[in-house]
Amino acid sequence: MNPHADPAEARDFLAAHPDIEAIELLITDPGGVARGKLVAREELEGIYREGRYVAGSILGLDITGEDVEATGLVWSVGDADRRCWPIPGTLKRTPWTRRPCAQVLLTMHDLDGTPTYADPRHALARSIAALAPLTPVVAAEIEFYLLTRDADGTLRPASGLLSGRRQARFDSYGLGKLDDMSPVFDDIYAAAKSMDLPLRTLMSEYAPGQFEITLLHRADALRAIDEAIVFKRLIRGVALRHGLIACFMAKPFEEQAGSGMHVHVSLQNDAGENVFGSDDPAGTPLLRHAIGGLQKTMAESMLIFAPNANSYRRFRRMSYAPVAPTWGINNRSVSLRIPAGGAASRHVEHRVSGADANPYLVAATVLAGVRVGLDGHSDPGPPITGNGYEATATATLPHDWHSAIRAADQSQFLRNALGAELMQAFIAIKQQECDKFNAKVSAADYEWYLEN
Repeated sequence: MNPHADPAEARDFLAAHPDIEAIELLITDPGGVARGKLVAREELEGIYREGRYVAGSILGLDITGEDVEATGLVWSVGDADRRCWPIPGTLKRTPWTRRPCAQVLLTMHDLDGTPTYADPRHALARSIAALAPLTPVVAAEIEFYLLTRDADGTLRPASGLLSGRRQARFDSYGLGKLDDMSPVFDDIYAAAKSMDLPLRTLMSEYAPGQFEITLLHRADALRAIDEAIVFKRLIRGVALRHGLIACFMAKPFEEQAGSGMHVHVSLQNDAGENVFGSDDPAGTPLLRHAIGGLQKTMAESMLIFAPNANSYRRFRRMSYAPVAPTWGINNRSVSLRIPAGGAASRHVEHRVSGADANPYLVAATVLAGVRVGLDGHSDPGPPITGNGYEATATATLPHDWHSAIRAADQSQFLRNALGAELMQAFIAIKQQECDKFNAKVSAADYEWYLEN
């Protein structure tokens, strides 16, 4: 018996969409990559009823798709199958595909029904449960670039879908850039509406070709992050239909702003009241305790928030990316921001993560940091006023991939928050990626050393 999704969901969907020919089965690996397979419509109801057996090693791959034996998911267990189940409510038509298709998100379990340790969605579920009886309210903001590739292979920020203007321009908060790219954004809004996804705000960001989408705050944090996963895929798919590349790298261009993923969090009690809510712009003591916990756990969690070599190129002073575990009120130069707004909307915006991070692991780690703060009545100290980049932080953050891997490997907090086995797998994946990346000979090697 499937404990996760009702087979009637599949039957009703297929009846409502008789033209659907195939369904993409998607599971998010620890690195945040969507993995899976394409199945015929005739298989869908059986997958809802019986699950789908998939090699557990699908969660033990590095960013290049190579097995990572040290995850414990590959040859040491004979590359054994696990059982995947559809996540209720995620079966949707994919309006960007030329062939009539749909997609559904999956979650993986061992054959005895135990949640598979390397599935990052289970880590988020545990972080949510650990906050009971309080309920986290979560939303994600995701920054990204739209790029085009010239005939010589050069990537540049996209522009001019209507105007024909080849050179992308700075137009932070401007409507002109949005208007010029409206064909792709009209299709993104239409696709989101057809998939019942709550796209709230679209804005032009600081760099040419850079944009940000904000999603709805939800008291169902799993659903909120499922929607973030689906939105990233939607944006990629729609962009591709327009001949563009949706780029979620943390720092795609040396001279331009990086792309972040900001996570907004508050907590509700059983009465549905925001326990962070207060007329005081600094919120309640519970909000400040939560911020103290996020400060305390930030340094050892940087590998979750910045998981790749490229991630660390984003952290620069005066860049809108934070560089220290600071907090402030209505201040975008800090890591932990309390946005302006009414008492009922009081919350913390976690501004550390890059757009390249795994949304499930980021949200799980943020919520676990909040719990540390609440349990320990953590004191975040006074808020930063003015330029947070000029402030002296009481603690430092790892600012390179090697240091972040070492800090995560030594972190008992992350083992408690995400699970010791998941962290073992995640560290193994990142260590293998780091070793492979460092073995690459780049264009900079030749530029710096060839003739010197």
